[in-house]
Amino acid sequence: MWFNVEEKRVFAGGSQGEAAEVVLIHGAGGDHSVWDGVLGGVGAAVAFDLPGHGCSDGPALASIAALADWLALAFDAAGIKTAAVAGHSMGALVALEFAARHPARVRALALLGAAAAMPVHGDLLVAARDDPPTAAAMIAGWGFAREGADPALVEQTRLRLEASAPGVLHAGLAACAAYAGGMSAAARVQCPTVVVIGSQDRMSPPKAGVALAESILGAASVVLEGAGHMMMMDQPGPVAAALIEAGLFAR
Repeated sequence: MWFNVEEKRVFAGGSQGEAAEVVLIHGAGGDHSVWDGVLGGVGAAVAFDLPGHGCSDGPALASIAALADWLALAFDAAGIKTAAVAGHSMGALVALEFAARHPARVRALALLGAAAAMPVHGDLLVAARDDPPTAAAMIAGWGFAREGADPALVEQTRLRLEASAPGVLHAGLAACAAYAGGMSAAARVQCPTVVVIGSQDRMSPPKAGVALAESILGAASVVLEGAGHMMMMDQPGPVAAALIEAGLFAR
């Protein structure tokens, strides 16, 4: 599906326009396809390609705040008035900030692989700027559980990140590193919220996910045993079930 946002083309996978009840937001360097295993398991859902990512026109936006406000425009373009919103990694920060800035548009919130602050290792930032293939390999290597990771999924992730448009991966990681509004946004969230945590997440430590949940009034936290940072790829069924069981998303 294609939409126009500020005269730029935006692509989304999943349900058509206003039929969507769930909006899924990918992380830095990703695209809508990271949600393929979850789409269909959480009701009528749409997964946008963020600016510069996947099939959507660039450039990539430079801050979490800008992405959150862009998402409001994407809702308008798609004819979505309100939805449950789930975000992963950078997408979780975008979803969190969106829920704080535009509370009337979010009926429920799910944050996957998330923390109130998501610092990025300096070596990874440099590699994303100067040597994207190395950065892609670093993220793919860290993104899955230490034990039992499917080599095909790791390679698929590496190739997706390496194929992202020039500068996009670095822009996303830099936006995460610079974001300082997580605790403020968490305090302003008004909707039912669940934080989904991978027990083997090496990029967003489980304790940080628990702390984020504790900072949001009434939020629940769910730990997926054996899951890494890329949980919606290596454990799509349990991710969808966690969202359903938390009572936030319709079957």
